[in-house]
Amino acid sequence: MNLALRLASIVLLLLVWFAGSHIIGTRLLPGPQTVWLAIVQEARSGALAFNLSVTLVRVAAAFTIAMLLGTAIGLAMGRVRLFDQLADPWLIVLLNLPALVIIVLAYVWVGLTETAAIAAVALNKLPIATVTVREGARALDPALDEMAMVFRMGGWTRLRHVVLPQLAPYLAAAARSGLSLVWKIALIVELLGRPNGVGFEIGMAFQLFDVTHILAYALVFVAVMLAIETLLVQPIERHVSRWRVRPA
Repeated sequence: MNLALRLASIVLLLLVWFAGSHIIGTRLLPGPQTVWLAIVQEARSGALAFNLSVTLVRVAAAFTIAMLLGTAIGLAMGRVRLFDQLADPWLIVLLNLPALVIIVLAYVWVGLTETAAIAAVALNKLPIATVTVREGARALDPALDEMAMVFRMGGWTRLRHVVLPQLAPYLAAAARSGLSLVWKIALIVELLGRPNGVGFEIGMAFQLFDVTHILAYALVFVAVMLAIETLLVQPIERHVSRWRVRPA
């Protein structure tokens, strides 16, 4: 039933798209068939696979860095009150600093390099991951901590078997929200300062007012990110949260 509804929704979207193309004109909104032909052409030339892979590598690198640092900082802020008080003002600044400012400063300070691009994306994701994990660390069950102390668990054992299972839902939430943010910021980073990637291609198409090219790259990238969410993120979330499921 759910699959049928999803398919019906997609068909409805295509019909609305087709009708809109005829109403406002193909120059402003190319039809689905035109965009599909553009996707096929880019795929055959190899440009689509190259630019998509470059962007995905940047997304993966920035996402990994932000999640690792955000988890470590968030856990420390949630468990150590003094560190939380010291780091909280910095966290508030990063949460409210516009993404564009971080990107521009990264390019100005570091240069138009791959390092600056990945760092800018990671820094935009970092505060959200930190806040989410901090709330999870604050919600840890103290009784389980006491149990770990009674059984004299080592630091790594306690982290693996006591802390991380409780943090799993918060880590999954941080990963899901972070992934959707990272790929959006990555496109802006590529648009402003990289010579390749999906964002760069969309920027070039914008300069030429090539709506077909814009939609082609945007739709392919969205499809890939939806596939990652469905086939990777959601199964991992179910796996790490399986211990919370209780039999009826």
